[in-house]
Amino acid sequence: MKFILVALAFLGLNFYIYHFLATDEVHPSRVEFTSFPNKIGEWECREKVVMDPDSERVLGVTDYLLCDFLNLKERARIGVYAGYHQSQTRKAGSEGVTMIHPPKHCMPGSGWDIIGAKQLALDIPGMPEYPAVVNRFVVAKGEQRQLVYYWYQSRGRIIASDWKKIVYLFLDRARTNRTDGSLIRFSIPIASGSPEEEGDQMFMNLASELVPLLPDYIPE
Repeated sequence: MKFILVALAFLGLNFYIYHFLATDEVHPSRVEFTSFPNKIGEWECREKVVMDPDSERVLGVTDYLLCDFLNLKERARIGVYAGYHQSQTRKAGSEGVTMIHPPKHCMPGSGWDIIGAKQLALDIPGMPEYPAVVNRFVVAKGEQRQLVYYWYQSRGRIIASDWKKIVYLFLDRARTNRTDGSLIRFSIPIASGSPEEEGDQMFMNLASELVPLLPDYIPE
């Protein structure tokens, strides 16, 4: 019953803000991900992935980076997704969903089981908040294992929790007329018999090079 009341309160707040406070959204200027560098330090994205129109529509994403970054020296591969949503509202006559999909809901739908989850603070230069709390998941599909780091990077904040993302969305919508936001996700395969710490180290290696580049593509 408590969760139902909280959900109804959020819906009521959203309705009030949308109809009485924020009418014309502000869309800040930014650089598109098509110009994101393919080579960052010892990491190389050989080909950016372009999703089919149906997948883009389902995600409701405005612009995105999707690529496997390779480090031949370390024999490592990390999948990177950075999705930017210019607006997270749905106006009359529009189609599709523009809200960012929480990965912990999407991964089980893609066949990945979450076998470990926690939040931790990271000290990565270039983040709007330093240190910043992010999500760290271990997921499994059959014999495959992956280490997943993700967070919401929205309007000058790093957010790990889904409920905080929603609260800040409503507040910023009322105060600044902005609802834009992004999801940043790193997926690191874990080889059979390899310790998770190796994946943590590879993530930090790439993130320390990639994250400082994001502010041009994700406005604060």
